[in-house]
Amino acid sequence: MLYNSRRVITLARKLRLVDYFALGWGTMVGVGWLVVMDDWLLRGGVLGGILGFAIGGALLLPIGYVYGQLVSAIPDAAGEVAYTARVFPRSVSFATGWMMILAYFIVCPWEAVAVGKIAGYIFPPLDSIEIYRVGSHPVYLPHLLIGLGLTGLITLLNYRGIRLSATFQNWTAFGTLALFVLFVGIGVSKGSARNFPPLFTHSPFVSVLLVMQVVPYFMTGFESVVKGAEEASPEFRSRSFFKAIWMAIVVGILFYIIVIAAVGYVAPWQQLTHERFMTAVAFERAVGSRWIVSVILAAALLSLFKVFNGNFIAASRLLFAIGRRGLIDHRLGDVHPRNQTPSVAVLCIGLATVACMFLGDAVLVPISEVGSVVSAIGWLAACAAYYRMAPPASERFVAAAGVVIGLLMIIMKIAPGIPGHFSAYEWLALAIWSLIGFSMSRRQEHVSMTSGVEK
Repeated sequence: MLYNSRRVITLARKLRLVDYFALGWGTMVGVGWLVVMDDWLLRGGVLGGILGFAIGGALLLPIGYVYGQLVSAIPDAAGEVAYTARVFPRSVSFATGWMMILAYFIVCPWEAVAVGKIAGYIFPPLDSIEIYRVGSHPVYLPHLLIGLGLTGLITLLNYRGIRLSATFQNWTAFGTLALFVLFVGIGVSKGSARNFPPLFTHSPFVSVLLVMQVVPYFMTGFESVVKGAEEASPEFRSRSFFKAIWMAIVVGILFYIIVIAAVGYVAPWQQLTHERFMTAVAFERAVGSRWIVSVILAAALLSLFKVFNGNFIAASRLLFAIGRRGLIDHRLGDVHPRNQTPSVAVLCIGLATVACMFLGDAVLVPISEVGSVVSAIGWLAACAAYYRMAPPASERFVAAAGVVIGLLMIIMKIAPGIPGHFSAYEWLALAIWSLIGFSMSRRQEHVSMTSGVEK
């Protein structure tokens, strides 16, 4: 495909199966299990939370199957953009890609803000020097500086090379799993099933529904595997994409349901929902010692680093890919001649993360709400594209199931009569992002028409 008239420099091909699993699972599981566990349990209770993540996660398996088929046939960093471009108009292809960029990018400032909150919990003096407020949420200078430092590190890693970034992702992903097994194994030995009730905070149906509404956001990431498709090592077999995607989904489901069950088991959780980082507080009370909190916070920091890095990789690759296709400014499709990284796209994601960080804690919960919808939009579009490609009947049925699941996930967040639907602020955030994308797309169309450059 002719993207532009300049010499094409390809991305470095260095990723293996373990790298793709670490990317998919690492992009999916961040620090929500520590930072917003109170929100999950207040939404659904222990059993409501477990069922919400189990059902919501299982519903993603057909979508994961479709992604596995698509990336094996079309190994393009553009992901959903490339898939929808085969069967839908240019406008649909761009809108899908723009929504998916938001799904990944929106996590980056979330993690940059969260690292300051965790650091403040470890070292209370950091919760000082308030410089301003966003609503009722204070923004502290030390939190801001820590978040800026982490953003700079992640940006540098991705600018320098994918192998460096992948090695960082592997160490943080597997380090998180090891520490998770350690603190859960020790903590549950001190708990009791008497701590579980109430199993649901509302009626069983509403409790599960309220949790399922945020599942797409906290399970987004398995499809980030396809954004690195062009960076697979020469020995990598295309069917291994499918393995990496399904492994990421299954391990992600198990991680979430185990941590929710563990928190509900180790301490009377209803008494802790007012606590900051109630997961850590619950295990501290069960064990009766501060050392387990240190293990949990170490796991959280590693998890934060990997999910930040994974979403940064996915967002920058997708931004690079739509720039390369001429859907927005073609300079975003530039590849660094020595590092073989999408350097301009990487710098843009880094700078945008810094800008959004200044909103502070106020972004945490609204981000998860908006992220759930835009992720579901991308999944629906990918499944619809695969359905239109007319695969065998059995695979077409799976694609249709993916379309229905994606549509239901969107409806349960935007329909006014459903508990937990979008607020005015979330609609505003989505409208602003859509307007930015529309403006960039129209500007590029105008530039292309006036310059006469063939795209």
